Amino acid sequence: MTDQPRPSRREILTGSAAALAAIPAAGAARAAYNVGADTYPYEVTRSDVEWRAMLSDLEYRVMREGSTEPQRSSPLWNNKAAGSYHCKGCELKIYDGRWKIVLEDKGWLFFPHGEPNALLMGIDWPNGADPEDPKYDVVTSVETHCRRCGSHMGHYFIVNGKLLQCINGSSLEFHPSAA
Repeated sequence: MTDQPRPSRREILTGSAAALAAIPAAGAARAAYNVGADTYPYEVTRSDVEWRAMLSDLEYRVMREGSTEPQRSSPLWNNKAAGSYHCKGCELKIYDGRWKIVLEDKGWLFFPHGEPNALLMGIDWPNGADPEDPKYDVVTSVETHCRRCGSHMGHYFIVNGKLLQCINGSSLEFHPSAA
């Protein structure tokens, strides 16, 4: 057996960060399964017909099919007003506006964290991926969903050296603070 130097924790984390940072460059993310198709007992459930009736086509693709909205398509991406962000599917408060980070060069909403007990996390495998195939380990991402209705919010990414939630504005409603 040869004495190969073992990578340091910093090297492992740096390599992982590089792999996560490359994900947005791979194109628009899209979940490999429809949101809510799991067995989690969501408090708010609706039929597909009901979801389609209450959401626009884009909102449905993002919130129920796990798609990603086009960059800068939401008027919320650069909103700096005081207030809170709620799930468009069930009105659960997901983010406090004080936590929002506006990244002018990105065009989506970014938050370091959500409200306590507001989000669920899941693995977002590429379409058609076999979770047992190790080649997909570097192209999967952590997906965020509303804990109450299962609607897709966005993904966790390392952006500008920070682990942030990159969120679709079409999944949210903004509630301004009372004057």
